[in-house]
Amino acid sequence: MAGIPDRDYNAACGRLASRLGISLAAARRRVDIRAAQESLRDTPSRIALAERMTAEAEASGVDNAAMLTAMLQALSSEENFMTED
Repeated sequence: MAGIPDRDYNAACGRLASRLGISLAAARRRVDIRAAQESLRDTPSRIALAERMTAEAEASGVDNAAMLTAMLQALSSEENFMTED
């Protein structure tokens, strides 16, 4: 089992997860993958990377949470559809 990450690291990944509308684990994976690509190993540089990724997501202007909500809404022709077990 992996060790518990730093509280500040979790907070930075949490802000990224909120902005992207994804889970904390998915945000941490994204930060970890990008950190590996950039050869960042220490926690302060990973925190800075997560903050930078959050700023990039805010600058893109795409609201992923609203887009996901729109995709999860049923179409009017399908709203009364039920499947049988």
